[in-house]
This record gives sequence, structure tokens and C-alpha cells, in this order.
Amino acid sequence: MVAKTITGLEEVLAAELKALGANDVELLKRAVSFTGDKALMYKANQWVRTALRILKPLKSFTLVNEDDLYTELKQIPWEDYMDVHKTLAMDAVVNDSLFTHSHFVALRAKDAVVDYFRDKFGRRPSVNTENPDLRINIHLQNNICDISLDSSGTSLHKRGYRQIVGEAPMSEVLAAGLILLSGWDKQSNFLDPMCGSGTLLIEAALIANNIPPSTYREDFGFMKWKDFDAELWKDLKNEAFDLQTEFDYKIIGSDISERNLSAAVRNVRSAHLHKDIELSVGSFENIVPPEGTGMLITNPPYGERIQVRDIIQLYRQIGDTLKQKFAGWQTWVISGDLLAIKHIGLKPTKRITVFNGQLECKFNKFEIYEGSKKAKYQV
Repeated sequence: MVAKTITGLEEVLAAELKALGANDVELLKRAVSFTGDKALMYKANQWVRTALRILKPLKSFTLVNEDDLYTELKQIPWEDYMDVHKTLAMDAVVNDSLFTHSHFVALRAKDAVVDYFRDKFGRRPSVNTENPDLRINIHLQNNICDISLDSSGTSLHKRGYRQIVGEAPMSEVLAAGLILLSGWDKQSNFLDPMCGSGTLLIEAALIANNIPPSTYREDFGFMKWKDFDAELWKDLKNEAFDLQTEFDYKIIGSDISERNLSAAVRNVRSAHLHKDIELSVGSFENIVPPEGTGMLITNPPYGERIQVRDIIQLYRQIGDTLKQKFAGWQTWVISGDLLAIKHIGLKPTKRITVFNGQLECKFNKFEIYEGSKKAKYQV
């Protein structure tokens, strides 16, 4: 199988799959390949926090000319995977290929499948791009074509708990990936002082309580497959419920925007985590950390909606607040404004490149020390 992800999270995704029992785990570009049985495919959709899709490869071939795509797809016994009265959809990704447009590839592939059914049964299946019975994935790279079945259906970043998005929402997959990259051991407080609509907080609470990210979803692609094992899926869901744990520390979020905070409240309640997450309106510099140490991860503005002069001041303020109030904490800041983040005024002890959508970001770790060590890490 192949699990798709976003740039920078491949190693985290591989670790998640290994923890579930995957074999032959191999890092790819924005993806991880692995082997396992049907139960593992279900569990990957159920538990893996940093995957966008779990694909089951069907066929791989080399394109010599443009007709090969149609010819090869029409040779697949599609009735093994769907009935003629069901619906299908095509997703295509094209890189350095004979074909230059993914939309054309998807249309050509769709023609092959519907023509197969029409020639064999005198009827053709319908297309449903939103909620098909079978979602087929075509990946073209250097004229190598991989045909896969999408076991996830809707992208796995759509957890199902988010009712309202903030001004610059972060993908749930990226939020979970940042938390896992940080190495948070769930044995301390978690804080996001610029929480927006609350995605980092909710993902932290899911991790802290060992709740699967799939909890709020009602359907996956594999549930419409002809070989769907409903009993196995029911058993896995019951097992997941038994694996939930209690979290003994605090998860705290704040935001200067009342509108953002209102969105966070709605989303936290939708996730049924309002007893686990504390929310308040307030600026970063006025925050009062809880007693003890902990993990701070935050996603400040990148400059699209705030003038550069204000952005520089904001990031200086972030640095000052970290130095004054967060001694002993592990603190991480993600930003797509590579100039502004330097004005935090602390030397990062770790720097990781990740992507928030199409935007390259730096995920920087700042360890705040008391006394002379503090000066050591100032730029």
C-alpha cells in the first residue's frame, strides 16, 4: 500500500505505520509505501494522523504512447471492484509525463473504465466526483503509471470535527505532524497562545487521550468496496475505544481575536473535547503559563494580512515573551515568513522544513533556559 502525506512529514508517517505493524516501510516523495493485510489498511485509515490517503495499488505499467493509458486500464477486470450500477471518480497526479494535464488523464482513464463496462455489460457506471463508490487514483511519473484504489475516500485531513475555519486555517494533518515532530511525550502541559480555530489544540487532545483521528468520520472509501469486512471494522472501532487513555495535564489555547476564539470553541465542542481544552481571549504577551513546564507550539501570522513592519514587531514580541515567561519549556514556532521568524531573537536548536499548503515554512524549536544559558541561545 501507499500512504500519501505532505512534504516534511514522511518520516513521522513511516513511524506511525511501523507502530501499527506495517512491514517493508519505505520513504517516498510525499508518501510512504508499506505492506500489510486488510486489517492494517483499515487501521491505517483509522489511526494514522499524518496520512492524507491510503492507496491500494492495482496495476503499474510504462507508457510508450498516449494510447497506452486507455488500453492498459481497459484490461483491468473492473467488475471485481465495482458493480455497473455503482459510481466512480478519478484522481490524477501527473509529473514529467507524456501527458501534461491531470484533468485530461482523469477523463481518459474514466473513458477506459466506463467503456469496459459498456462493452461487457451493455451499461456504464456513472461518475460522482464528490462521493463515489469507487475512487481510482492515477499517478504518472516519468511515464510510469500507477493505478490504485483509494481506500480513504475523502481526504483523511477532513477529520469531521471542524465546524468553522479561522482566517488562515492549518490542515489537521499538518497540525498532528507538528505535534509528533516536536516529540511531545504527553507528560506535560500543551499550549498554543495563537490558536486560531483550535486545530493544534484538538489534535493535541486527540493524541493525549489516544483517540483515533477517524473518530468523527462516518465513512471511508473501503466501506463501499465489494470485499468490505463490516465485522472486522466494528471490532477495530471497539478496540480503539478500549485503548483511549486519560490525560493528567492541561491543554490551553488563547487568541487575540474573539472571532477566532469563537470558532475554536465551536470546533472543540464539535470534537467533544471541551472538558479537555481550556480557551480564552488574550494576547500572547499577556498570557500566564500554567505551573510547571510543557510544550508550546504556535502558528503566528505569516504577513499576508499584516504589514511587514507590524509582523517584525509581532515576532520580536513572541521572542520576548518566550524568554520572560517560558523558561524550562520546549517551544516551537512554525512560520512561512522566513525573515520575520529571525526576529524572534533566539537561536533555534532545531529547524525543520514543512509545507503549509503550497507555502514553504520553517518549524523552529527554541529551548528557553534560565540565567547564562539563556544568553547562549540568543542571536
